[in-house]
Amino acid sequence: MPEMLEGVIVNYRIGPKTQRPRECLIRPLGLDLKRAGSLIGWRVGWPAEEPRIRGKVLSLHGRRGVLRVRFERGVPGQALGSRVRLYKRGET
Repeated sequence: MPEMLEGVIVNYRIGPKTQRPRECLIRPLGLDLKRAGSLIGWRVGWPAEEPRIRGKVLSLHGRRGVLRVRFERGVPGQALGSRVRLYKRGET
């Protein structure tokens, strides 16, 4: 598995009456669905070019390889649909 990957922010984690801007759903690019579970514990940085907001992959969301990520602070709405950087802990 590569040391660094990219992904796309799909949406915030939402419920029937709540929206959590600190938690996002991310689809990793270039990775098959069965290997997405191995990314749990990896770090995430947004935006991909120069990360200013960092987070951590908590778990899988559903059966299609989407990751649930919690960021240090809320992610702005402009981030939806943009790319993030996924890297192993300790990398930048």
